[in-house]
Amino acid sequence: MSVSHSPAWLQLENHYLAEIKRTSLHQLFQQDDRRFERFSLQKGDYLLDFSKHRMTCQTLQHLLSLVEQQGLEQWISKLFSGDHINSSENRAALHTALRAPADRVTVVDNQLISQEIQENLDHMERVVKRIHTGQWRGYSGKAITDVVNIGVGGSDLGPLMACHALEEFRLEEAKNLRLHFVSSIDGSQLAEKLKHLSQETTLFILSSKSFTTIDTLSNAEAAKRWLAEKISSERILLNQHFIGCSANADKMTEMGFCKDNQLLFWDWVGGRYSLWSVIGLPIALLLGMGGFRQLLAGGHWMDNHFRDEPFDQNIPVMMALMGIWSSNFLGVKGHAVLPYDGRLKFLPNYLSQLEMESNGKSVNRNGQQVDYETCPILWGEVGSNAQHAFYQLLHQGTQPVSCDFIAPVIRYQQDQAEGTQGQLQAQQQLTLANCLAQSRALMLGDHAIADQEREGRSNDQHYEGNQCSSTFLMKELTPFSLGSLIAAYEHKVFVQSVVWEINPFDQWGVELGKQIAKETYNAIVSGQNRFDDSSTQGLLEFVRSYSSDRSEP
Repeated sequence: MSVSHSPAWLQLENHYLAEIKRTSLHQLFQQDDRRFERFSLQKGDYLLDFSKHRMTCQTLQHLLSLVEQQGLEQWISKLFSGDHINSSENRAALHTALRAPADRVTVVDNQLISQEIQENLDHMERVVKRIHTGQWRGYSGKAITDVVNIGVGGSDLGPLMACHALEEFRLEEAKNLRLHFVSSIDGSQLAEKLKHLSQETTLFILSSKSFTTIDTLSNAEAAKRWLAEKISSERILLNQHFIGCSANADKMTEMGFCKDNQLLFWDWVGGRYSLWSVIGLPIALLLGMGGFRQLLAGGHWMDNHFRDEPFDQNIPVMMALMGIWSSNFLGVKGHAVLPYDGRLKFLPNYLSQLEMESNGKSVNRNGQQVDYETCPILWGEVGSNAQHAFYQLLHQGTQPVSCDFIAPVIRYQQDQAEGTQGQLQAQQQLTLANCLAQSRALMLGDHAIADQEREGRSNDQHYEGNQCSSTFLMKELTPFSLGSLIAAYEHKVFVQSVVWEINPFDQWGVELGKQIAKETYNAIVSGQNRFDDSSTQGLLEFVRSYSSDRSEP
């Protein structure tokens, strides 16, 4: 039986029609002056406010009944115990083990992996220290000054997001180390960076779970050609200017990477969950291993919270239930992530992959077509910039959209020592004022201002309000709190997958396009292949008309 025909689901549908459909957020807040108290959670240095959702206490009880019905408690146990919950690929999804303390016993497929995890972290630490101390040198004997991370998807989005967010925590030993990220297959991104780098002092990190990703390997080959302009020995080129991060040791060895330059993780670590592994090497180079372990510790704190807290006191569970309620019962098909902190600029991109690649599925775990909505379209931008861009649609558009507002309350205390605390505090208060004001405006619309201010306004100036949102506040942005935030979203995604009865740990939807791309590439190069649809054929002929070189590079 589909979950959409289950008792708990039908109860929610009936509840929406009878109690919520004609009720606005303005009415709900007028009716209950303790609404924030009832619909918010403060745990440690984190606060989740979900009171700005069109729901009542009865709604929440029905939603909690839904996750109970779907066996969430048992699924959480399976997640943390290493069961093969990635059913289509027949493997575990145990990324939580990567951030567990060294003394935590973890078993996968009857093998104790705790020690292997620590050994890989120790290997990573040795690499980081060699680079920080100048012991890792290029072919001419000069120390490394620039590190280029070549990856795509999870091998790029996670490290890029975290390094940008945590730049102010840069370790003293890394103050002169420049980090660069390359993901675009077209070569322009890498080519532009290489103009400003030196072969003598540049180290490339080749990050790919399979070590067969064409995007990544294409950029790696371009980097090798650039290095070969100065380095005649491929062995020296690879040993002194490349590090491989992968779950495929055999492939790295086949490509000429020596053991010391191979950092390993496991096939049960999904790409979009891999920043906790050696894929996070750029983060460790920025923060040092102490800072990287703080990121892991923050994730582990949220793991314990998610596993141990009752569902009605559980931050990821509440985040998930608000999404379920919005997507499946309120008709919301778009979700905006709006961090009010420039350091979190790349968080929306990161979460877009995490959520849409995980839960953008239309078949359940049994391979049957679902008859309900799953993951909404997710996008976002730093709030201050987004206010002058797509907030117009949020406030006055024709469709319901849900939002997550995210903000740290204070800036890192180091700012005091730099003598800029006063100015930063004023700017931070202005930022927080905008964050809180926008969520209030989305909720109340014109009701957020006095009656006399609304008089004489045209319809062009009307704000309907009634747009739902959650607000996630943290004391400050640190490696620990960023780790907790990321883990909270990971577990939110997992809870939703349990309700929707889908496997969030595979991504077969990305394969078909890549497969067809190989055939299309051959057609461009050879000039011979024809396609059975006129659109592709017409586009191909236009491309060929401007291609002066059809030989394979």
